[in-house]
Amino acid sequence: MKEIKVGIIGLGGMANVHMEGIARLEGIRITALCDSLGEAVNRTGDKLGIPLDRRFAHYADLITCAEVDAVLSITPNDAHYEIVKCCLLHSKPIMTEKPFTRTFEEAHELHQLYVENPIPSMVGFSYRYVPSFRYARDLIKQGKIGQIRHVFVQYLQSWGVPVYDTPMNWRYRSEITGTGALADLGSHMVDAARYMIGEFDEVMAQLKTFIPSRRDPVTGEMGTVDVDDFTGFLATLDSQVTGVFQTSRNAYGSGNQLELQIYGELGTISIGCERGSELTWIHPNEENAASIVTEVQRVPAEYELAQLEDFFDGVRGNGREGLPTIEDGFANQEVLEAIYQAAISKQAISLAHFRSEQAAAGGDR
Repeated sequence: MKEIKVGIIGLGGMANVHMEGIARLEGIRITALCDSLGEAVNRTGDKLGIPLDRRFAHYADLITCAEVDAVLSITPNDAHYEIVKCCLLHSKPIMTEKPFTRTFEEAHELHQLYVENPIPSMVGFSYRYVPSFRYARDLIKQGKIGQIRHVFVQYLQSWGVPVYDTPMNWRYRSEITGTGALADLGSHMVDAARYMIGEFDEVMAQLKTFIPSRRDPVTGEMGTVDVDDFTGFLATLDSQVTGVFQTSRNAYGSGNQLELQIYGELGTISIGCERGSELTWIHPNEENAASIVTEVQRVPAEYELAQLEDFFDGVRGNGREGLPTIEDGFANQEVLEAIYQAAISKQAISLAHFRSEQAAAGGDR
Protein backbone atom coordinates (compact mmCIF):
# COMPACT_ATOMS: atom_id res chain seq x y z
CA MET A 1 0.00 0.00 0.00
CA LYS A 2 1.41 3.36 -1.04
CA GLU A 3 1.83 5.79 1.85
CA ILE A 4 -0.10 9.05 1.53
CA LYS A 5 1.57 12.12 3.01
CA VAL A 6 -1.01 14.58 4.31
CA GLY A 7 -0.90 18.32 4.93
CA ILE A 8 -3.46 19.87 7.27
CA ILE A 9 -4.63 23.48 6.89
CA GLY A 10 -6.43 24.87 9.92
CA LEU A 11 -5.72 23.56 13.42
CA GLY A 12 -8.95 24.38 15.24
CA GLY A 13 -11.15 21.91 17.09
CA MET A 14 -12.21 19.81 14.09
CA ALA A 15 -8.56 19.31 13.13
CA ASN A 16 -8.12 17.23 16.27
CA VAL A 17 -11.02 15.00 15.22
CA HIS A 18 -9.47 14.44 11.79
CA MET A 19 -6.01 13.81 13.22
CA GLU A 20 -7.47 11.17 15.52
CA GLY A 21 -9.14 9.60 12.49
CA ILE A 22 -5.88 9.58 10.55
CA ALA A 23 -4.12 7.88 13.47
CA ARG A 24 -6.48 4.90 13.03
CA LEU A 25 -5.68 4.46 9.33
CA GLU A 26 -2.79 2.51 7.86
CA GLY A 27 -0.52 4.08 5.26
CA ILE A 28 -1.42 7.69 6.09
CA ARG A 29 1.07 10.11 7.62
CA ILE A 30 0.76 13.79 8.49
CA THR A 31 3.81 15.55 7.05
CA ALA A 32 2.94 19.28 7.07
CA LEU A 33 0.83 21.79 8.99
CA CYS A 34 -0.53 25.26 8.30
CA ASP A 35 -2.38 27.80 10.43
CA SER A 36 -2.36 31.58 10.75
CA LEU A 37 -1.55 31.12 14.44
CA GLY A 38 2.09 30.15 14.75
CA GLU A 39 1.56 28.95 18.30
CA ALA A 40 -0.98 26.36 17.11
CA VAL A 41 1.35 25.18 14.35
CA ASN A 42 4.28 24.76 16.70
CA ARG A 43 2.26 23.08 19.42
CA THR A 44 0.80 20.52 17.01
CA GLY A 45 4.08 20.24 15.10
CA ASP A 46 5.98 19.40 18.28
CA LYS A 47 3.37 16.81 19.20
CA LEU A 48 3.52 15.10 15.78
CA GLY A 49 7.24 15.58 15.14
CA ILE A 50 6.75 17.74 12.04
CA PRO A 51 10.03 19.35 10.85
CA LEU A 52 10.24 23.14 11.17
CA ASP A 53 10.48 23.59 7.40
CA ARG A 54 7.04 21.98 7.00
CA ARG A 55 5.24 24.24 9.46
CA PHE A 56 3.57 26.91 7.33
CA ALA A 57 1.72 30.18 7.86
CA HIS A 58 0.33 30.34 4.29
CA TYR A 59 -1.82 27.63 2.69
CA ALA A 60 -0.11 27.85 -0.72
CA ASP A 61 3.24 26.88 0.78
CA LEU A 62 1.73 23.70 2.18
CA ILE A 63 -0.20 22.85 -0.98
CA THR A 64 2.91 23.16 -3.17
CA CYS A 65 5.14 21.28 -0.73
CA ALA A 66 6.69 18.19 -2.35
CA GLU A 67 6.16 16.26 0.89
CA VAL A 68 2.37 16.65 0.69
CA ASP A 69 0.33 14.22 -1.43
CA ALA A 70 -3.12 15.31 -0.22
CA VAL A 71 -4.63 18.20 1.73
CA LEU A 72 -7.18 18.42 4.53
CA SER A 73 -8.64 21.92 4.75
CA ILE A 74 -10.39 22.58 8.07
CA THR A 75 -11.07 26.31 7.98
CA PRO A 76 -13.88 28.89 8.25
CA ASN A 77 -16.06 29.28 5.17
CA ASP A 78 -14.33 32.32 3.71
CA ALA A 79 -11.08 30.37 3.25
CA HIS A 80 -12.55 27.45 1.31
CA TYR A 81 -12.51 29.10 -2.13
CA GLU A 82 -8.85 30.13 -2.21
CA ILE A 83 -7.59 26.85 -0.78
CA VAL A 84 -9.63 24.63 -3.11
CA LYS A 85 -8.65 26.81 -6.08
CA CYS A 86 -4.97 26.47 -5.21
CA CYS A 87 -5.33 22.67 -4.98
CA LEU A 88 -7.08 22.56 -8.35
CA LEU A 89 -4.38 24.67 -9.97
CA HIS A 90 -1.67 22.41 -8.53
CA SER A 91 -3.57 19.11 -9.04
CA LYS A 92 -3.41 18.33 -5.32
CA PRO A 93 -6.17 16.08 -3.88
CA ILE A 94 -8.23 17.84 -1.20
CA MET A 95 -10.80 17.20 1.47
CA THR A 96 -12.49 20.51 2.31
CA GLU A 97 -15.11 21.25 4.95
CA LYS A 98 -18.67 22.21 4.07
CA PRO A 99 -20.27 24.39 2.87
CA PHE A 100 -18.30 24.14 -0.35
CA THR A 101 -17.81 27.91 -0.57
CA ARG A 102 -19.13 31.13 0.95
CA THR A 103 -20.97 32.24 -2.21
CA PHE A 104 -22.39 30.68 -5.35
CA GLU A 105 -20.04 32.74 -7.55
CA GLU A 106 -17.06 31.13 -5.83
CA ALA A 107 -18.59 27.68 -6.23
CA HIS A 108 -19.25 28.26 -9.94
CA GLU A 109 -15.64 29.24 -10.64
CA LEU A 110 -14.25 26.27 -8.74
CA HIS A 111 -16.60 23.90 -10.53
CA GLN A 112 -15.42 25.19 -13.90
CA LEU A 113 -11.81 24.60 -12.86
CA TYR A 114 -12.71 21.12 -11.63
CA VAL A 115 -14.41 20.20 -14.91
CA GLU A 116 -11.26 21.25 -16.76
CA ASN A 117 -8.90 19.48 -14.32
CA PRO A 118 -10.66 16.95 -12.07
CA ILE A 119 -8.75 15.86 -8.97
CA PRO A 120 -9.53 13.39 -6.18
CA SER A 121 -11.69 15.43 -3.83
CA MET A 122 -14.12 15.31 -0.95
CA VAL A 123 -16.45 17.92 0.54
CA GLY A 124 -17.00 17.19 4.21
CA PHE A 125 -20.60 16.01 4.21
CA SER A 126 -19.84 13.78 7.14
CA TYR A 127 -23.35 12.40 7.65
CA ARG A 128 -22.95 10.23 4.57
CA TYR A 129 -20.75 8.20 6.91
CA VAL A 130 -23.35 7.64 9.62
CA PRO A 131 -24.09 3.90 9.34
CA SER A 132 -27.87 4.32 9.60
CA PHE A 133 -27.86 6.87 6.78
CA ARG A 134 -25.92 4.50 4.53
CA TYR A 135 -28.24 1.62 5.42
CA ALA A 136 -31.36 3.71 4.81
CA ARG A 137 -30.08 4.68 1.38
CA ASP A 138 -29.59 1.03 0.49
CA LEU A 139 -33.08 0.07 1.67
CA ILE A 140 -34.57 2.88 -0.42
CA LYS A 141 -32.58 1.84 -3.51
CA GLN A 142 -33.76 -1.74 -2.98
CA GLY A 143 -37.38 -0.52 -3.07
CA LYS A 144 -38.13 -1.59 0.49
CA ILE A 145 -40.52 1.34 1.08
CA GLY A 146 -41.70 1.66 -2.53
CA GLN A 147 -42.15 4.95 -4.32
CA ILE A 148 -41.00 7.83 -2.11
CA ARG A 149 -43.77 10.41 -1.67
CA HIS A 150 -42.43 12.90 0.86
CA VAL A 151 -39.59 13.50 3.29
CA PHE A 152 -39.21 15.53 6.47
CA VAL A 153 -35.72 16.71 7.39
CA GLN A 154 -34.66 18.77 10.37
CA TYR A 155 -31.31 19.75 11.82
CA LEU A 156 -31.61 21.39 15.23
CA GLN A 157 -29.03 22.70 17.67
CA SER A 158 -29.45 24.87 20.75
CA TRP A 159 -26.16 26.69 21.28
CA GLY A 160 -27.57 30.00 20.02
CA VAL A 161 -30.42 30.37 22.51
CA PRO A 162 -30.25 33.44 24.80
CA VAL A 163 -29.74 31.44 27.99
CA TYR A 164 -26.28 30.39 26.78
CA ASP A 165 -25.27 33.99 26.00
CA THR A 166 -23.24 32.82 23.01
CA PRO A 167 -20.87 35.65 22.01
CA MET A 168 -20.37 37.10 18.56
CA ASN A 169 -18.20 34.85 16.40
CA TRP A 170 -17.46 34.21 12.73
CA ARG A 171 -20.55 32.07 12.27
CA TYR A 172 -22.70 35.17 12.79
CA ARG A 173 -20.90 37.31 10.19
CA SER A 174 -21.97 37.02 6.55
CA GLU A 175 -18.63 38.22 5.17
CA ILE A 176 -17.06 35.07 6.62
CA THR A 177 -19.82 32.48 6.67
CA GLY A 178 -22.11 33.50 3.79
CA THR A 179 -25.36 32.51 5.46
CA GLY A 180 -26.00 31.30 9.00
CA ALA A 181 -27.94 28.17 9.93
CA LEU A 182 -28.57 27.62 6.21
CA ALA A 183 -24.88 27.20 5.33
CA ASP A 184 -23.83 25.64 8.62
CA LEU A 185 -26.58 23.06 9.12
CA GLY A 186 -28.79 23.40 6.06
CA SER A 187 -25.95 22.30 3.79
CA HIS A 188 -26.02 18.93 5.60
CA MET A 189 -29.81 18.69 5.18
CA VAL A 190 -29.55 19.40 1.46
CA ASP A 191 -26.79 16.82 1.04
CA ALA A 192 -28.67 14.18 3.04
CA ALA A 193 -31.73 14.69 0.83
CA ARG A 194 -29.67 14.51 -2.36
CA TYR A 195 -27.89 11.40 -1.05
CA MET A 196 -31.13 9.63 -0.11
CA ILE A 197 -33.67 10.89 -2.63
CA GLY A 198 -32.28 12.76 -5.63
CA GLU A 199 -31.81 16.23 -7.08
CA PHE A 200 -33.76 19.33 -6.06
CA ASP A 201 -36.25 20.72 -8.60
CA GLU A 202 -37.89 23.66 -6.79
CA VAL A 203 -37.67 25.46 -3.44
CA MET A 204 -39.66 27.97 -1.38
CA ALA A 205 -38.06 29.36 1.76
CA GLN A 206 -38.06 31.60 4.83
CA LEU A 207 -35.02 32.85 6.79
CA LYS A 208 -35.24 34.40 10.27
CA THR A 209 -32.77 36.10 12.59
CA PHE A 210 -34.04 35.70 16.15
CA ILE A 211 -31.19 37.44 17.98
CA PRO A 212 -30.02 40.47 15.94
CA SER A 213 -26.99 41.39 18.07
CA ARG A 214 -24.41 39.63 20.21
CA ARG A 215 -21.59 40.82 22.41
CA ASP A 216 -18.07 40.82 20.97
CA PRO A 217 -15.89 38.76 23.36
CA VAL A 218 -12.88 41.03 22.76
CA THR A 219 -14.33 44.56 22.78
CA GLY A 220 -17.42 43.91 24.86
CA GLU A 221 -19.48 45.90 22.37
CA MET A 222 -22.61 44.60 20.70
CA GLY A 223 -22.15 43.40 17.14
CA THR A 224 -24.79 42.98 14.45
CA VAL A 225 -25.80 39.45 13.45
CA ASP A 226 -26.49 39.61 9.71
CA VAL A 227 -27.20 35.93 9.02
CA ASP A 228 -30.10 33.61 9.70
CA ASP A 229 -30.71 31.80 13.00
CA PHE A 230 -33.47 29.71 11.40
CA THR A 231 -34.24 28.52 7.87
CA GLY A 232 -37.32 26.65 6.76
CA PHE A 233 -38.01 25.56 3.20
CA LEU A 234 -40.27 23.41 1.07
CA ALA A 235 -38.87 21.53 -1.88
CA THR A 236 -39.66 19.19 -4.71
CA LEU A 237 -37.02 16.54 -5.40
CA ASP A 238 -36.56 13.90 -8.05
CA SER A 239 -39.55 15.33 -9.99
CA GLN A 240 -42.15 13.93 -7.57
CA VAL A 241 -40.99 13.90 -3.94
CA THR A 242 -42.15 16.69 -1.62
CA GLY A 243 -39.80 17.77 1.14
CA VAL A 244 -40.23 19.82 4.31
CA PHE A 245 -37.02 21.12 5.92
CA GLN A 246 -36.18 23.16 9.01
CA THR A 247 -32.93 24.08 10.67
CA SER A 248 -32.15 26.18 13.71
CA ARG A 249 -29.34 26.89 16.14
CA ASN A 250 -31.94 28.17 18.62
CA ALA A 251 -33.90 24.96 19.27
CA TYR A 252 -33.83 24.79 23.06
CA GLY A 253 -32.99 21.29 24.33
CA SER A 254 -31.58 19.99 21.05
CA GLY A 255 -28.08 18.60 20.88
CA ASN A 256 -26.87 17.78 17.38
CA GLN A 257 -30.15 16.64 15.94
CA LEU A 258 -30.14 15.81 12.24
CA GLU A 259 -33.18 13.65 11.55
CA LEU A 260 -34.94 12.32 8.45
CA GLN A 261 -38.32 10.67 8.05
CA ILE A 262 -38.74 9.22 4.57
CA TYR A 263 -42.29 8.24 3.62
CA GLY A 264 -42.92 5.75 0.82
CA GLU A 265 -45.99 3.94 -0.47
CA LEU A 266 -44.88 0.70 1.21
CA GLY A 267 -43.30 2.00 4.38
CA THR A 268 -41.48 4.69 6.33
CA ILE A 269 -37.84 4.96 7.38
CA SER A 270 -36.74 7.14 10.29
CA ILE A 271 -33.08 7.91 11.02
CA GLY A 272 -31.07 10.37 13.07
CA CYS A 273 -27.39 11.11 13.52
CA GLU A 274 -27.70 10.85 17.31
CA ARG A 275 -28.68 7.19 16.93
CA GLY A 276 -26.40 6.27 14.07
CA SER A 277 -26.30 2.53 14.76
CA GLU A 278 -30.05 1.94 14.45
CA LEU A 279 -32.91 2.63 12.07
CA THR A 280 -36.69 2.57 12.47
CA TRP A 281 -38.54 0.87 9.62
CA ILE A 282 -42.34 0.90 9.53
CA HIS A 283 -43.87 -1.47 6.99
CA PRO A 284 -46.86 -3.78 6.38
CA ASN A 285 -47.02 -7.13 8.13
CA GLU A 286 -46.06 -9.82 5.60
CA GLU A 287 -48.89 -12.06 6.81
CA ASN A 288 -51.50 -9.32 7.07
CA ALA A 289 -50.87 -6.23 4.95
CA ALA A 290 -53.58 -4.31 6.80
CA SER A 291 -51.50 -4.33 10.00
CA ILE A 292 -48.35 -2.31 10.59
CA VAL A 293 -45.00 -3.49 11.89
CA THR A 294 -42.55 -1.06 13.50
CA GLU A 295 -39.02 -2.41 13.57
CA VAL A 296 -36.03 -0.82 15.25
CA GLN A 297 -33.14 -2.45 13.40
CA ARG A 298 -29.48 -2.54 14.30
CA VAL A 299 -27.43 -1.41 11.31
CA PRO A 300 -25.29 -4.23 9.87
CA ALA A 301 -21.54 -3.76 10.34
CA GLU A 302 -20.99 -3.60 6.57
CA TYR A 303 -22.38 -0.04 6.57
CA GLU A 304 -19.64 1.29 8.81
CA LEU A 305 -17.09 3.36 6.89
CA ALA A 306 -14.80 6.12 8.14
CA GLN A 307 -15.03 9.34 6.16
CA LEU A 308 -11.28 9.79 5.81
CA GLU A 309 -10.83 6.15 4.81
CA ASP A 310 -13.16 6.81 1.89
CA PHE A 311 -11.27 9.97 0.94
CA PHE A 312 -7.84 8.36 1.01
CA ASP A 313 -9.11 5.34 -0.91
CA GLY A 314 -10.33 7.86 -3.49
CA VAL A 315 -6.88 9.43 -3.61
CA ARG A 316 -5.49 5.96 -4.34
CA GLY A 317 -7.99 5.57 -7.18
CA ASN A 318 -10.37 3.26 -5.29
CA GLY A 319 -13.18 5.70 -4.53
CA ARG A 320 -16.59 4.28 -3.67
CA GLU A 321 -19.93 5.30 -5.16
CA GLY A 322 -21.43 8.04 -2.99
CA LEU A 323 -18.16 9.73 -2.03
CA PRO A 324 -19.05 13.47 -1.93
CA THR A 325 -16.79 15.21 -4.44
CA ILE A 326 -16.48 18.80 -5.66
CA GLU A 327 -19.40 18.00 -7.98
CA ASP A 328 -21.55 17.40 -4.88
CA GLY A 329 -20.19 20.52 -3.22
CA PHE A 330 -21.18 22.62 -6.23
CA ALA A 331 -24.64 21.05 -6.49
CA ASN A 332 -25.14 21.70 -2.77
CA GLN A 333 -24.10 25.35 -3.09
CA GLU A 334 -26.46 25.73 -6.03
CA VAL A 335 -29.41 24.58 -3.91
CA LEU A 336 -28.35 26.79 -0.98
CA GLU A 337 -28.27 29.80 -3.31
CA ALA A 338 -31.72 28.95 -4.69
CA ILE A 339 -33.07 28.66 -1.12
CA TYR A 340 -31.57 32.05 -0.24
CA GLN A 341 -32.99 33.67 -3.37
CA ALA A 342 -36.40 32.11 -2.72
CA ALA A 343 -36.45 33.59 0.80
CA ILE A 344 -35.35 37.04 -0.37
CA SER A 345 -37.79 37.19 -3.30
CA LYS A 346 -40.60 35.39 -1.42
CA GLN A 347 -41.12 33.31 -4.54
CA ALA A 348 -40.65 29.69 -5.54
CA ILE A 349 -37.36 29.13 -7.36
CA SER A 350 -37.07 26.48 -10.06
CA LEU A 351 -33.58 24.97 -10.10
CA ALA A 352 -33.82 24.48 -13.88
CA HIS A 353 -34.67 28.15 -14.35
CA PHE A 354 -31.94 29.15 -11.89
CA ARG A 355 -29.37 27.12 -13.86
CA SER A 356 -30.45 28.61 -17.19
CA GLU A 357 -30.11 32.12 -15.76
CA GLN A 358 -26.64 31.33 -14.45
CA ALA A 359 -25.60 29.87 -17.79
CA ALA A 360 -26.88 32.96 -19.62
CA ALA A 361 -25.01 35.23 -17.22
CA GLY A 362 -21.82 33.16 -17.26
CA GLY A 363 -22.27 32.15 -13.62
CA ASP A 364 -22.84 35.66 -12.26
CA ARG A 365 -26.06 36.70 -10.58
